[in-house]
Amino acid sequence: MADATPTGPTTSGGIVELRVHGVSGAGADQVLGRPYVHQVAGDRSGGFYRPRPGYPDSTGTDGVTLEAYRWGDLPSGTAVRTLSLVFLLPFMLCNVALWMRPANTVSQRGFMALCRVLALTLTVLYVLSIVGVALDLVAWRCMDTPSCLAGRSWLSWLGGRPTGLRLGVLALVPVAAIGLVWGLGARPGHSFDAFRTSSTPTSKHQLSAVGQWDGEPLVGRLRSVHVAVAFATLSASLLAARASQHRSWVMATLLTATGAVLLACLVLVTVVPSIDRTDPSPRVDGVFRGLRTIAYGLTMLVIVHVVISPAPWPQGGALPGYGAIVAWLFVSQTVLVVALAVLVLWRRGGGQSRSPIRALGAPVFMTISAGLAVAFSAELVYRVADLLDREGTTADGLETSPPLAYSWAIFGFFMAVVTALLVAGLVTKMTRRGRRRAARAIVAADFPHAPASAADRLRRVEQAVARARFTERLEPLSVVYAGLAALGLATSVLGLLQLPPGDVAQRYVGVPEGMVNFLIGSGSYVIAAILLGLVVGGIFAYRTAQFRRYVGVLWDLGTFWPRAAHPFAPPCYAERAVPELAKRITYLVEQGQGVLLAGHSHGSVLLAATVLQLPTRITERVALLTYGSPLGRLYSRLFPAYADEPALREIGERIGWRWINLWRDTDPIGGWIFASHRPGEAETLTGPPATVDRRLTDPQDVVPAPSDSVPPPILGHWPCESQEAFGDAVRDLTARLRPARPARD
Repeated sequence: MADATPTGPTTSGGIVELRVHGVSGAGADQVLGRPYVHQVAGDRSGGFYRPRPGYPDSTGTDGVTLEAYRWGDLPSGTAVRTLSLVFLLPFMLCNVALWMRPANTVSQRGFMALCRVLALTLTVLYVLSIVGVALDLVAWRCMDTPSCLAGRSWLSWLGGRPTGLRLGVLALVPVAAIGLVWGLGARPGHSFDAFRTSSTPTSKHQLSAVGQWDGEPLVGRLRSVHVAVAFATLSASLLAARASQHRSWVMATLLTATGAVLLACLVLVTVVPSIDRTDPSPRVDGVFRGLRTIAYGLTMLVIVHVVISPAPWPQGGALPGYGAIVAWLFVSQTVLVVALAVLVLWRRGGGQSRSPIRALGAPVFMTISAGLAVAFSAELVYRVADLLDREGTTADGLETSPPLAYSWAIFGFFMAVVTALLVAGLVTKMTRRGRRRAARAIVAADFPHAPASAADRLRRVEQAVARARFTERLEPLSVVYAGLAALGLATSVLGLLQLPPGDVAQRYVGVPEGMVNFLIGSGSYVIAAILLGLVVGGIFAYRTAQFRRYVGVLWDLGTFWPRAAHPFAPPCYAERAVPELAKRITYLVEQGQGVLLAGHSHGSVLLAATVLQLPTRITERVALLTYGSPLGRLYSRLFPAYADEPALREIGERIGWRWINLWRDTDPIGGWIFASHRPGEAETLTGPPATVDRRLTDPQDVVPAPSDSVPPPILGHWPCESQEAFGDAVRDLTARLRPARPARD
């Protein structure tokens, strides 16, 4: 990393205000509020910028040196990478769930084992969805049906070939799909070696571990296991189809070897602790790579056996064994999610009862992850089946219809979404009066002398405050949706009994079969709309800063945490950003500067992890200013084992409580860290933590200023660097950073 070119007052004893932006992806000129800036360290992906010297207003409040760290391109960077986040979303949510472990879990190792096994099931589901399209629908059903091949020259060339040859050739499609995610997971990211800090821990809290250790060895081992499981899944699908009509010692050997690979993968992610080693180990890494190679070679042998086997194949129907494998996978996911929920509820502790997401965050996110993966997979198979059958109106009951497990999955997902939306509407309506009442009291205290002409503006402010307070209502709603999704996943077991959803609904509930089939078709289009919305959201999140401010929260939250559960999740940008910030702060302090860290939104999370990594000799010259911070409102609830109150208190202690947090009631994301300081509320917090939070009135007024024609805007989650309160906070913190001058005689 390049050293900074001295600009402005950089003599010993000066103050550098280092600003770190949030999810908006703003440019350095916007973060600094100066039109002319230049880069002094870093690169295009993550760099440090200062105002150009010689231009007016090149310094900050009271002459501090301004500097900005721009990291917005680390989690996104290119449109292709942003879109990959959409399709890797289930993997990302699964990885985030691992970091949502409650502070007091009965077995940390058991928790990690369950999360990693669930991650393996997502990879299995990914392969099975491609197998369902390439082998079940195309090679087995369509190529055996003349009406399906008619007019499709790209398929008819295999239509008259033996069944084994068709399956063997089209098995290369899932092989290519495995290679695709393998390549995405192994693609080179940013070079983190130059930003690696000392591995010696400086804090007992685990948030400080982000960026302190090299995550590539662990990700490489997990990647080898998942690739091995993917190839073993393909092998098992082919062998299950072949075993339905043919049994031999070769088949028994291949089945045993495939089962041994799957068992070895389970053992490696659940029992063997060497997978979590943070240092490269040729022997350990060789074992994982060897398993991957064995699985790949075994798949090639299975494909060859399927092609050359002379035994006859069964005729008609679905690919033998495929529907049962899919249904058992869904059942296994349901059982694993329930086991994870039981584990985290066994010992809740830590005051988690007041926030359901603190106890159930991991199983909730894992269920949402599995539900999305199942929905995406079912939609792929269902949509291809509908495309192949040109005669029917839906894919149900046709020669190319998907397995019943997928129909149940779509039906369950659709009902879960519809029910969750109805519950959300009900909760919104039931809580509206209370939220409005609280908002009215806040606005009345903030603007007690507002004229009657400002009634409409006051009403808008009340609405903004009431909407911002709905964030806390999302916790129980997410738990409700996860429960419904798990229930929908569990209904897939009916696919094992060959019971169609319409037949079950009509026989036992009295709902007409046609209506159920209509709901399944509607559910398919809902899933397609969700996928399209995610794609559009990913594009706009990359291209539009204002849109990214809201959509980017999900991406930046998901990619902040290292890949410790699923290796195909998007790379962790904090592995570079946190060590890079730590190195830069250390450099500035060693040059004799005091450093005021100013972090907005997610930038405050990066700074919190950074402060926990800095040694005492550095933190003695550091102060912290956070605004719009989700640390207390979101992170302490979502990640209680990593960003709980003891960790936040340690941050304050390490910097001598030179910490100010600015927040607004209109902000739906940021909030207070320790105390709200709302008017009319009695605060019980005492000591230094009580001095951290400062509440900002938003908007600044409800009537236009004498020099303006419109009232001040409602800022909500927008940064506040241009507000007077921000300047006052900077003056306060810089005064604490500057050494006291000795009194004159």
